[in-house]
Formats: sequence, C-alpha cells, structure tokens
Amino acid sequence: MRSYRIAAIPADGIGPEVISAGLEVLDALAARCGDFRLEIEPYDWGSAHYRRHGALMPADGLERLRGVDAIYFGAVGAPDVPDHVTLWGLRLPICQGFDQYANVRPTRILPGVTSPLRGIAAGDLDWLIIRENSEGEYAGHGGRAHRGHPEEVATEVAIFTRAGVTRIMRFAFGQAQARPRRHLTVVTKSNAQRHGMVMWDEIAAEVAREFPAVTWDRELVDAMTTRMVRRPASIDTVVATNLHADILSDLAAALAGSLGIAPTGNVDPERRFPSMFEPIHGSAFDITGKGIANPVASFWTAAMMLEHLGEGDAARRLMAAVEQVCAAGIVTPDLGGRASTAEVTRAVCEAIAGANR
Repeated sequence: MRSYRIAAIPADGIGPEVISAGLEVLDALAARCGDFRLEIEPYDWGSAHYRRHGALMPADGLERLRGVDAIYFGAVGAPDVPDHVTLWGLRLPICQGFDQYANVRPTRILPGVTSPLRGIAAGDLDWLIIRENSEGEYAGHGGRAHRGHPEEVATEVAIFTRAGVTRIMRFAFGQAQARPRRHLTVVTKSNAQRHGMVMWDEIAAEVAREFPAVTWDRELVDAMTTRMVRRPASIDTVVATNLHADILSDLAAALAGSLGIAPTGNVDPERRFPSMFEPIHGSAFDITGKGIANPVASFWTAAMMLEHLGEGDAARRLMAAVEQVCAAGIVTPDLGGRASTAEVTRAVCEAIAGANR
C-alpha cells in the first residue's frame, strides 16, 4: 500500500474548521480506494503560536517539514496580529524556503453553483491561473527610513530575474499545452512598468518558441479584469506576476461563485521540496466558529494535493463527489444554501462511500 506523510497546518480562523473537514473527507477517500494511506502530522503553528512564543512557527520549522510528501495548509491571519506579521511569519517562509515558485489556481463553475455573471454557461469559465510565487512584487525587498518624520520614505522593490521569469513561463506554457484548448494569456503591465515587465514580455516571447503547439496572447492586467467579466470564454490558461495573479485569482473565484470554493497549490515543479496546498479564502474571522465555512475549497485543494502525489484516480473520485453534492444543492450560505460545514462534509463522505457500488 502506498503511504504519504502529510503535514497539516490548520493555522487561523476557519482554517482549523476546513482542514478538519478536508482530513475527514481524505480519510473516507483512502478507506474507499484502499490502495493508499495518509499519515497526518499536525502542526499547531499560526497566530496562537505567535502569542505564546513570539513567532508563528519554530525556528526549525522548515527542517521539520522538509521530509513530508506534501503540506495541507488552512489559513493565516488574526485581527490582533498585523497581516504582514502573519503572512511573513508562516506562509511566505514556507513558499520561499521550499522554492514553491509556481502557484496554481484552477477556477471553474461547479455543478449547482451560480456565477454572478449573467447568462454564462459553466463551460465558458474554466480557467487555470499560474502565479509566479517566488519573486516579483512579493520578493520582500525594500525598507523604511526616517520613521515618524515628515520625510519618512518606504520602498517596495519588485524583483524580476531572468531565471525566475523563464521558469514560470516554461511551467505556464507546459500547463497550457496539457489542456485541451492549448492557449495561454500572458498578463503584463509593461506600458507603465518599463523594466521588469518589459523583460517579462520579452521572455514570454522567447519561451513561446519552445511550445509551437500553444497559441498565446498578451493582456495588460487592467484590461484583463474587464476581459474576465465580459469575455470569459476567451480565456483558458493565464500566467501573471505574484501581485497581479493574486488579485486576478480572487476575481476569478468570485466570478465562479465564491472564494469558498477556490483551491490553490504552491508547487515546486522540480519536486526538490514538499509542495503546499491551501484554499485561498483566508482566515475569515467574521464567520469563525459559526459552522458555516465552505469546505469545498479545502476538498478541491485536497484533490490537487492527491494529483500532485500521483493519486489521480482518487483525486477524480473526490471531485466527482464534490460536484455531486453541489449539484444536489447541499451548499453553505456563501453559495446561497443553508447547509453547515459538517453537513457538506458528511454529504461528500457519503458520496465517496457510495460511488460505483
């Protein structure tokens, strides 16, 4: 039997609720499939750990994670801890420390879910957004001087390297080539950002020559928001910078129905280090503890994790169960339903158990 070590980091807000739901569904799936098992290693890192120890994770946190097969992450952020402290104290050190340079965010309208876009068919919105995840606007370079004085200055330096841009372009073109439409949109802002983003465009054109089967186009990021709303069927695979894809993927999730259904994978394509999989919805403290957090994003994230581990059949079985439950109208309030987190989780487990019997 195949066995995988999974580090579970529920962290903050609704993170523990949706990761618990995801682990319950994964247990049901492993029992149903019978040919693999998951060894879950829980880590209590996050804002509570910060309040106790002054850090969101231990100094040797990356070393503890280094030997696992994948990381299943909840959400980080708390009202009483500055957002830049939580983000740079846990999620980004893992992403950057393990060089998870490709952030992969699939988006499509699930059965039974209604998009806010008028008259859209489910097949009109089926996207894969690739986010450069190691440098760009979130490289962490810059600083502040003359704090508190009228002449105070703060700099935030976006870093674009030929190596970093080339590898994310190759990854994005490769992902586009594996999809039926074989089309990639390269998002840019080179009309205003005339150095890093011009290089981004130039490298995209260079890499495109390596993938003659892929058609591609280029879109300014502001125009891309309009295209996503007005012409969703014109989009298939997208590659954008760390900041631009962060924003566009949230818009994509909202257009597909809710942030509560959107998954992501922080991937090291070379598999030198463990990759990390997480729902994109954040800690959502406004609904924490109410039992209504949507677990679908954590289920879809779990399916991405299984696919990454080579368990494609199990991933497809899980997504089929999720789609069956959504189509039946068993959904949480963010999708217009009345079901609780536990009810959706139970329904997905039952769909898994009853599949192909």
